Amino acid sequence: MSKKLPPRAENLRRALAQEAARVMAEHGVRDFLFAKRKAAERFGIVDGSVLPRNTEIEDALREYQRLFRGEAHVESLYAQRQVAADVMHRLRKFQPRLVGPVLHGTATAHDDVLLHVFTERAETITLELMEQGVPHEVGERRVRLNAERVVNQPCVRLEVDDQPVELVIFGVDGIRQSPVSPVDGNPMRRANLEEVEALLANG
Repeated sequence: MSKKLPPRAENLRRALAQEAARVMAEHGVRDFLFAKRKAAERFGIVDGSVLPRNTEIEDALREYQRLFRGEAHVESLYAQRQVAADVMHRLRKFQPRLVGPVLHGTATAHDDVLLHVFTERAETITLELMEQGVPHEVGERRVRLNAERVVNQPCVRLEVDDQPVELVIFGVDGIRQSPVSPVDGNPMRRANLEEVEALLANG
């Protein structure tokens, strides 16, 4: 259990979270540590004990988008989720799952739609995209599977309606255990196509 900070330090922590959220929202930053450092630099803070947790920054990011982005954020997020649903339809045989900021509702206009797909051979994803005539690039993405293990997973990048999409490819068994979330260290939340469609239906 974390030690409770004095009121002044708690206020500073909230201010740092808000500044880090602003950096992420306005500059498309997804690295929480980088955003914290930029916020600390602006406030002239060297005491690490007052730095906010990632979850606090994520909460501040939601609040920032609600206050300063309003309807524009709602429309942007809806469009990103529509793209996610479209790609998930196309790749339904690979049991796609939406993860990350687009799922959590914290995505900025700079964020990719991030999907996990599952297959025995990574080439089957690229072959499927080639058959559908979808231009794409092959690469790798670092993924933390648990507290001790970080691996490079194959990934494919493409664009739909000018929206970047990244498909991180896992083995078929990878659907059973989500990688660790960079926000809170817990297993990543994953949403299937039906869940994404439900989010769209709810606006």
